Amino acid sequence: MIPAAVNKYQRRRAVAGPWALSGNHGRSFDGVVVIPSLAEERSLPETLNSLGANPAHWREKFLVAVVVNNRCDAPQPWLEQNRRTLALLEEAGSSGFGLNLAWVDASSAGLELPAGEGVGLARKIGFDLALERLDWRGVPLCASLDADTLSDGNYFEALITHFRSCTSVGAVVPFRHRPGATPELDEAITRYELYLRHYVLGLELARSPYAYHTIGSALACRAEAYVAAGGMNRRQAGEDFYFLQQLAKLGGVEQASGTMVYPAARLSSRTPFGTGPALWRLQEGDSEAVRFSARDSFQLLGAFLREMEEVVREDVVEISVRFAPLSPVLADFLGKCGLEDGLWSRLCRQHRRPDARLRAFHQWFDALRTRRMISHICDHHGWWGNAETVIPPLLKNLGLPSSGNADNYLNVLRKYQKSEAGV
Repeated sequence: MIPAAVNKYQRRRAVAGPWALSGNHGRSFDGVVVIPSLAEERSLPETLNSLGANPAHWREKFLVAVVVNNRCDAPQPWLEQNRRTLALLEEAGSSGFGLNLAWVDASSAGLELPAGEGVGLARKIGFDLALERLDWRGVPLCASLDADTLSDGNYFEALITHFRSCTSVGAVVPFRHRPGATPELDEAITRYELYLRHYVLGLELARSPYAYHTIGSALACRAEAYVAAGGMNRRQAGEDFYFLQQLAKLGGVEQASGTMVYPAARLSSRTPFGTGPALWRLQEGDSEAVRFSARDSFQLLGAFLREMEEVVREDVVEISVRFAPLSPVLADFLGKCGLEDGLWSRLCRQHRRPDARLRAFHQWFDALRTRRMISHICDHHGWWGNAETVIPPLLKNLGLPSSGNADNYLNVLRKYQKSEAGV
């Protein structure tokens, strides 16, 4: 029986539209993997084949739902690719690629995504339609993959094992971008992945509760948390960032272990920002495509978060004044964010215990405000740099090898961030 909270979500917040799941009609799955697909005629079969390489015992536990999607204004070549992709899925059938395979036509005339929509809505359609196919007698899972992302042969098993052994509601699967097709693209993806990893490393050093990677092809959660979070948001880009932020507030996000996903390194203009657009700019030599935050900014963030652990035990009224000695720039940022405009007093009144007050603070000072604070501090102090200037000091803080070039730094971070997850 579907829980009342799920029924309520389906009535009030599930996507409304003409879409339906085709293909496999099975029910009582332990989880669903949703794959949005836009002009992915070549890459999608490889992605499905990689999932099909999992042992049958684990494959049978999951529904794999492909959402073939585009807007009305999509270029004709994309529409043609989507048409052929739908034909491929129809031919493969409900057990295609050795999977419990289902798909959604959000591409054909009358079924397109509305203007202004994109990958966020595509993911939401897949998850929302799959909710009634899950086995709610247990603890079903929702996982997100991309049509250009390969997975290991123990992907399904690792997801189930992770959530059986942790209490967090969300998870990020370890990832490693595949090499670029040209030397220029390979250098660009190295820089981009370094940018992703340096930021999470800095947040980890600062002991931020938002120290996790935000990649749409590498996230998973408990299905009940998907519902509690209000479902996937409908952003054209950054949907993974905001969805994981909501999961972190609900019950935490941890890195899974024992498996890995491998996103493609490719140029793309399908989203307004993210991997594809960043790679275009990096390949063209745009040094502003990704900006590396210096260690000093993360050290200041860490000092601020540690001080907050003390502040929650006191009846502090003028919060900006309290932090002015630590950093006038930080104090200015907190003032502009409105922390003193009744917000802090209200948090103190509503949460008498220090631990509850601290949790409420982190609900407010979330992943987005953390990123904005880092940008504000770096803009003021000029604490932006490149991989060669920023990464070595961060590595030294952990006693890790800090010499060499970008390729060396990336190998060190990949090994470190994998080992932290027990891979």
